[in-house]
Parts: sequence; C-alpha cells; structure tokens
Amino acid sequence: MEDKLLKSVLKAQRNEITEHHVYRRLAGRTKDEHNRKILEKIAGDEMRHHKFWKSITKKTVEPNRFQLHLYYFVSVVFGLLFGLKLMEKGEGLAIDFYKKLTKKYPEVKKIVLDEQRHEKQVLDMISEQKLEYASSIVLGLNDALVELTGALAGLTLALQNSNIIAISGVIIGFAASLSMAASEYLSSKEDHEAHLGVKTPLKSALFTGTAYIITVILLVIPFFLFSNVFTALAVMLGVAIFIIAAYTIYITVAKSQRFWPRFIEMALISLTVAAISFGVGWMIRILFGIDV
Repeated sequence: MEDKLLKSVLKAQRNEITEHHVYRRLAGRTKDEHNRKILEKIAGDEMRHHKFWKSITKKTVEPNRFQLHLYYFVSVVFGLLFGLKLMEKGEGLAIDFYKKLTKKYPEVKKIVLDEQRHEKQVLDMISEQKLEYASSIVLGLNDALVELTGALAGLTLALQNSNIIAISGVIIGFAASLSMAASEYLSSKEDHEAHLGVKTPLKSALFTGTAYIITVILLVIPFFLFSNVFTALAVMLGVAIFIIAAYTIYITVAKSQRFWPRFIEMALISLTVAAISFGVGWMIRILFGIDV
C-alpha cells in the first residue's frame, strides 16, 4: 500500500475507534433504554469498522482524545442528538473516501451502508426532550429578537440616553417574557388536552420564557457598557446576529436542515423591524421634541 493511501486509511481507522469510544461513553450515561441500545449498536459497528481497517494496515492506533472529549462534551451540554448529528456530518467526508476504496476492498461497501444507516435511520430514531421543545425555544428567541431589537432601536433615537434605554429594555423584556411564557402555557395546555402534542404546558412555558429573558439580557447589556447610544446599538445588533447564527447552527444540525436560508430569514426579519423602529423613534423625537 502506497504511503498516501496508508495515511488516509490510518486516519479512517483512528476515526472509527474514536467514534466507538464516543458512542460507548454516551451509552453509559444515557438513561433512556431505547437510546442506549441504539448507541451500543452504533458503538459495535464502529469497532467492527476499526478492526477491518486494522486488518489492512496491520497497525494499532489510539483514539483522537481531543475529538473524543469534544463530541462527548457537546453531546452532554447541547443535547445527545445535536452532538451525534454533528459527528455524523464529519462521517460524510469519510463515506466519500470509503466509496473510492470499494473496488480495491469490496468489504468497504458494508461500512458505507452502516455509516449511511447511522445518519438516515438510527439517529433519526433517537427521541430527545431538548428537540421536542425546540418550537418553544424558537418562539422565545424569535419574539425577543424581533421585539427587543425593534424596541431598543426605537428607544435609541427617541431617548439617546444609554442608561434609560437599558432600564427601559429590561422592563419591556421582563414583562414580555412573562407574557410570552403565559401564552405558550395556554397554547400548549390546549394542545395537551386535545392530545395534539407531547409537550407539557409548564415545561413549554419555561423554555419559552427562559429563551426570551436570556435573549433580552444579552441584547440589553451593550447599553449598560457603552455610553454612546449608537455604539451600543451597533453592538446590540451584532449580538442579535450572533444569537441568530448560534441557534440556527444548533437547529439546522440537529434537524438536518440548510443553514443559510433559515439564518437569512431570521436575520432579515429582526434587522428590518429594527430599521423600521429606528425610523419611528426618529419621527417621535422630532414630532414631540423629546430631549433627554
């Protein structure tokens, strides 16, 4: 085997043993029996793949400790399905490499099928609370981003006092978060009573309210940090874009969706509302002669 090919096969061998350990560790901490069996099955597949490559290279490789700890950490913090989907995205490149070796090693076809099954069938079977309540989180995030970016942009030009804007934003945001949580509670309660959903009303309300208030805090902080209101506004808009990007990455990875269409849609809505509100704030300042 030529050196370049050997290097690539050793990399594949190391990836398989690394993923075996990730799946095995996650299976050990998973309480749900259904999910644990899935993870143990995938771990067994990855070990079998590793042994196949080892039979070709005749070499022993250690797992990539950094990747092992990274994927485990991400799965624990951001959710099991998110971590596994993220890891499976990396396997997409491995599948392309494996397909090139099928002529030389026909057994690789079975590995390719296993990897495709992991992503398209097995991982889709994993149920997880964090994704079941994703719609509640989206509701809190979307409303907070749209309402607060608009409100803070309007207040910036109308008041032009960072402390007053910040305090006003906190009051508006806190009241709105309670209102949104209450609305989500009532909506989820109706669905729950009509057997239209599996989400419990209280948890739905908590997810919505928490997502809202966290977003409010992040958007208001720049007005406490910068005395120049326009600098604070620019930083606030940057924070809003960051929040949109972070959540879009999470939901598109977990649900196997495209990033850019969803990100652009959310960003355009928030920025458009902010621009309109900024204009309204300017008109109010002129019409009423506000000078704070």
